[in-house]
Amino acid sequence: MTPISIPTAAQRRRGFSVVLAIELWERFGFYGMQAVLTIFMVEQLHLNDYRVNMLLGASSALTYIMPVLGGVVGDRIIGARLAMLIGAFGLMLGYVCLAAFPQSIWYLCISLALISVGNGLFKPNAGNIVRRIYEGDNKSIDTIFTLYYMSVNLGSTFSILLMPWLQSVYGPRMAFSMCALGLAIGILYYFLKVKDLKNIIIESVALKNNTKKIGILILGIILSVFLCNLILQDEWIAQKGIIISIILIIFIWYFIYKKSDLLDRKNLIISYVLSILGSFYYAYYQQSITSLTLYTMRDVSGDFQLYRKTLWHFTPGQFQSLNSMWILILSPILAYSYQALSRFKKDPSISQKMLLGYAVLSGAFWLWWHSSLSGSTHISPWVMVGGYGLMSMAELLTGGLGLAVVARYTPARWGGVVSGSVYALWGVSMYAGSVVANLVNTSSKDLSGSSAYAELFKELCLSSAVIFFLGILIRGFGLRLTKVKY
Repeated sequence: MTPISIPTAAQRRRGFSVVLAIELWERFGFYGMQAVLTIFMVEQLHLNDYRVNMLLGASSALTYIMPVLGGVVGDRIIGARLAMLIGAFGLMLGYVCLAAFPQSIWYLCISLALISVGNGLFKPNAGNIVRRIYEGDNKSIDTIFTLYYMSVNLGSTFSILLMPWLQSVYGPRMAFSMCALGLAIGILYYFLKVKDLKNIIIESVALKNNTKKIGILILGIILSVFLCNLILQDEWIAQKGIIISIILIIFIWYFIYKKSDLLDRKNLIISYVLSILGSFYYAYYQQSITSLTLYTMRDVSGDFQLYRKTLWHFTPGQFQSLNSMWILILSPILAYSYQALSRFKKDPSISQKMLLGYAVLSGAFWLWWHSSLSGSTHISPWVMVGGYGLMSMAELLTGGLGLAVVARYTPARWGGVVSGSVYALWGVSMYAGSVVANLVNTSSKDLSGSSAYAELFKELCLSSAVIFFLGILIRGFGLRLTKVKY
C-alpha cells in the first residue's frame, strides 16, 4: 500500500475521516460488548471470579495477539483496506452470535473467537492506514494519533453508558444486538465514503482474480476461529499460547532487525524498547474489566451524590465509561500541549511521556488502595472518577503512544507487521493483568477490615512506581548508548 502522490491537507483529512468513522463504530461495538461481558458471565452464566478473570484474560490476549497475523494479511496478502473491512464483518458476526446463541460458556467462547479474529484483521490495518495517510509528516504523527485515540473513544463512551443500561432493563441479548447494529452503521459509512480513501492510497497487493489467495484467506480465517475457540475453552492451552506468542514476537522482531540496514536498526531497537515499556500499562488497564468492575459490584456505591443529594446512578458496567470520558477530556489538552511545547522546542520525548504516565498510574492505584482500606461496602463513586482520571492520563502517555512509536521508528514496509506485534504485546500484558486480578481473595477480609481488593491495589501502585524509577535508569543508559533522543 503506497501513497498515490503527496496528498493535500484536505485530502488527508477526508481520508482520515473515513478510517476514523469506521473505527469509532467499531469501538462502539467492542467496548459496549466488553462493558456487558463481565456482568453477563457472573449473573447469567454464574461463573466464579477466577473463571471470569481468566476468560477475560484469554479473550483480551487473543483480541490483541491476532493482529500479528492480521498485519501480515494486510501487508502481504490482501491489502490493508480489505483486511480492515473483513475484520469489521467478523466483529459484527461475533456480536450477532452473542445475541442469538443460547447462553452458555461453549457458545460464548465461539462468539469471542469470532471477535478475536475480526479484531486481528481490523486493528493493525486501520492504524497502518492512518499512518500511511500522514506518512512524511512526522511533526503531526504524535498529535494525529492522540486525536485519533480521543475520537474513537466517542463511540466507546456512549456505548459503555448505553449497553449496561440495556442489559439491566432488556437483558444482554438486546445489548449485544445494539453492538452489532453500531458496527453495521460504520461499515455502511465506509462503503459510502471509501472513494476519499482510495484517492490517497493504493494497495501494493490485491486479492482480485487470485483464487489461491482467496482459498488461503478463507482457510486461515476458519482455522484461526477454531484455534481461538480451543484456547478460550482450555486454560492450559491459553497459557501455552501466551508463551508461544512471546516467542513469536521475539522471532518477528529479530527477523525484521536482520532484514534491515544499519541505518534502520538503531531506530528499530528504540521502537522495540519503547513498545515493551508501553505494553506494561495494559496489565493495569485489564483491571478495568476484571478487578475494578468486580470491586464496583461489591464495594462501591452506584449513587453519585452531592451534598447528600443523589445526582445519578451507575451500574457496575457503566463505571468503565469513566475511562473513555476522561480520554475525551484529556486528549485535546495533551495534543495542544504537545504542539505548544514543540513551538518552544521543549516537547518531551516519547520515553519521557511514558515514564511520566507510570508515575500518574501509580497515583491512580494509590487512590483506590487507600479508599478500599475503609472496609466499607458503600465507597463513594467519586473515588472511581478520580482514579479513572489518573489512569486515563497514564493511558494517553503510555499505551496511547504505542502506535506513534511504530509510526516514528519502524521502516514503512514493516509497519503492519510491527503494529500487529505491538498489539500482541498488549494482549500478553492483558493476560498477565487477569492473572494478577486473581490474587484477590474475595472469600474473606483482612484483620484491618479493609476490602479484599486493598492488597491488590497496593501491589499495583508499588509496581507502577518501580517501573517509573527503573525506566529512568534504563533510559539514561540508552541515551548514552544510542546518542539518539527518544
